[in-house]
Amino acid sequence: MTIVVGYSPSGQGMAALQAAVRYAQRSRSKLMVASHLYNDPEHGPTAATADAVRAALDEVGAQELDVEVCTSSEADIGEFLLGVVESSEATLLVIGLRRKSPIGKLNLGASARRVVLGAPCPVLAVKDEHTPLRDSSHVRV
Repeated sequence: MTIVVGYSPSGQGMAALQAAVRYAQRSRSKLMVASHLYNDPEHGPTAATADAVRAALDEVGAQELDVEVCTSSEADIGEFLLGVVESSEATLLVIGLRRKSPIGKLNLGASARRVVLGAPCPVLAVKDEHTPLRDSSHVRV
């Protein structure tokens, strides 16, 4: 069995990585970390290197797991994740979502929606609970 996790060095990426590691440890599954180009607020478009992914794996306690890292900066994130899921015949895909306000929860991001609707396996979407919500007190319902 293989678990695929979409990773970027962000709060949502770490939340997804932690959840995927827990599931892989419990099920004794292989873990495939799919790292894609992301938009860093300070440095613009960038991607986590294989070394950065391995450091994050060490941080979340994945030393005993069978792990493979694949990186890409060319394809759309949704297409990249779906391609990794299909090629690895994954049994689970784990993605991280931004924490959203009650109104924002009505709108799933385009990439997340594409992955959830297109994946041939179950998708676990986890939230980053540590990133504060933006102030939405000015929004009227």
